[in-house]
Parts: sequence; C-alpha cells; structure tokens
Amino acid sequence: MAVVEDGVSCDRLFDGRIQCLQPLRGYRFTEDAVLLAHFITPQPGDNILDLGAGCGIIALILAYRWPAVTLTALEIQPRLADLARRNAAGNNLEASLRVVEGDLRQSSDLLEQGSFDWVVCNPPFHPLAAGRLNPHDELAVARHEIHADLAAVLAAARYLLRENGRLALVYPATRAASLLHDLKNSGLKPKRLRMVHSHPEAPARLVLVEAALLAGEELTVLPPLFVADVQGGPHATTMASYYTARALFSVPP
Repeated sequence: MAVVEDGVSCDRLFDGRIQCLQPLRGYRFTEDAVLLAHFITPQPGDNILDLGAGCGIIALILAYRWPAVTLTALEIQPRLADLARRNAAGNNLEASLRVVEGDLRQSSDLLEQGSFDWVVCNPPFHPLAAGRLNPHDELAVARHEIHADLAAVLAAARYLLRENGRLALVYPATRAASLLHDLKNSGLKPKRLRMVHSHPEAPARLVLVEAALLAGEELTVLPPLFVADVQGGPHATTMASYYTARALFSVPP
C-alpha cells in the first residue's frame, strides 16, 4: 500500500497489474469483494453491473480476469464513485468500464431495463437495528442497510437482468437461509452456492450465491472454500489471489 495523496492509498493486485485507489480511512474493500469477483463465470461479450461498487474493486478484478466483458459500476457515495472513475482511468479501462453515480433503488431512472447479463453485489447486511452504526459515514452505508437492504438489491437486479441473467452475491453465512428464501420469492432461483470458511476447523463465515432469473430449481452446492489452513497460511483449495488480497488489503489500524 502506498499513500498517493491526502486520505487516499494505492493498493495493487495481480503483481501490480491492477492498481486501486481507495480511502485510507472509511470504506476500504475487503476479502469479501475479492472472493465474489472470482466466483462468477461470465462469457465473452457479457454486460456486467456491479451494484454498490464502492471504489470499483470488483469491476477492476473482473476487467482484468475477463477482458472481453463490458462493465458498469453503480455507486451512491460521491467520493467512492469518483475514486472508481479514477481507477478505471488509471488502469486504462475507460472503454470497458463506466461508472454511474446514483442510488440502486432508482435503477429505473439510471440504467436500461433488462440490459445486463450479470449483476454482482457485495451488499450491506447489517439491519439498522442491529449493532452500533460505524461513526464513519462511508463505512456505515457500506455495512448497514441505510440506503438499501437486500430487498432493494434483489428488486434492482430483477429489473436490470436479461431473461436468464445471473445475480451473484456474497453474504454472511449466518443469513444464508433468509437469502435463499428471498431470492426464490423474488423470482431469482439459486443455481450455485459455495460456503467460505476462514480455515478448515472454522464454521462458514460467508456464502457465495449465484442465482438466475426465470430459471429452474436445480442448485449446485460447490465444495467449501477455505481461505487459510489451521496455521494461517494459504489453504491448498484457495487461489493465491484470494490469500494475497486477504494479507494486503485488510483495513488499516
């Protein structure tokens, strides 16, 4: 991590091939976003939307891993949207990655209905009544359901996805049952699911879910993903980029 200006750091992925400007304090991307960006399997030419994109890290990873896709990043917070634009420019991705500043609850005013093959989202998941709000506004919006709850995310995804389009989410494993219930009720059928554990002896911490619009009932449950082994090193089932992100991009003290 290098401090490039007041309050902004530049962090790097893929041996420095991707750089990401993000706030030194406030909302910084976490392992969750990196895991989600490695979970989806788009096809060349797919149009992908990142809802609540923050500084644009998921879109940056997808652009690097899948250079033949087109990306849109939607972010409500002005400073983060500006950093996402700068990240697109700094990685020479202006042709394939656009940033839209706005509220996902107003998606119909911002984006064309049924225009995306994929929607990805690392949504806020703490209800307003659950726990203390983070005193930093950006962190509070990112982690608590202030501007959007899961129902709003699913409504936006359903509006914006093409028929048979895919939604991919990362969510707390403890809320997996309610997530699957809400997906099905919204018309988005879960198709792939993977639990994420900190290490093999730990309970699942996160769930990665892919759902499809107007699809059948079949659900594939993938093998669990262990981020580290019991000694804290990278687990054999974990891609190196997962562990690198975990080590390098934690929230600073």
